[in-house]
Amino acid sequence: MELRGKKVIVTGGVRGLGRGFVEALISKEALVTVFDINPQGLAELRERHPGVTCFECDVANYEQVVEVTARYHTEFKSADVLINNAGILYSAPLVRISATGIEKHDVAMWNKTLATNLSSVFFMTACIAEKMISTRTKGVIVNISSVSASGNAGQSAYSAAKAGVNALTATWAKELSAMGIRVVAVAPGFTETESTKEALSESVLQETIKKVPLRRLGKPQEIAQGVISVIENDFFNGKVYELDGGLVI
Repeated sequence: MELRGKKVIVTGGVRGLGRGFVEALISKEALVTVFDINPQGLAELRERHPGVTCFECDVANYEQVVEVTARYHTEFKSADVLINNAGILYSAPLVRISATGIEKHDVAMWNKTLATNLSSVFFMTACIAEKMISTRTKGVIVNISSVSASGNAGQSAYSAAKAGVNALTATWAKELSAMGIRVVAVAPGFTETESTKEALSESVLQETIKKVPLRRLGKPQEIAQGVISVIENDFFNGKVYELDGGLVI
């Protein structure tokens, strides 16, 4: 797909990897819209890039997704590309031994992590794909996964959510390809973003870097290059493109 002039939605595009995707898409002259829960971040993004359309939306809330995507479709008809990027990075094992005894994984954080990283992908894709099909738009759905989908100790909820994203990618590619819609995923490894630094202690981060053959974290622009690549390559479909510096071999 040639991105120039194409309508692209990025969820969670205010900061981190999502912001990198927005910047890369702007350089490709795409018509970018950001869905994000952060009103201040959206205002800053709009000020820096007046051509970017912004919608405040909690993509983990189905009713909000239905309402905001309807507003988007009224204004823009159908998107050509959806990038399901919104998510949270949460680390906690199933059980851990503390000074006060054995503690189980927090159920509220399990539900929040699954809702933000997995249910949001389902909600957004259902609403956007429906419109693509009704308008006969040959579109692309890009799901942002993670190398943690293969199972990462200390990330029960996050790993489960990202494994679900990979499964949905394969399922939807089988369902939607006949209607001209490709579904792909990009799975970054550990990347130089605020969320990585917030979720991992410095000691854990340094130990992780030692496990990467390239001995460094990924850069947001490198992940953005991967996202652009899978959108532009019309024969890439139903697969997960891993960008992890060789961490998972």
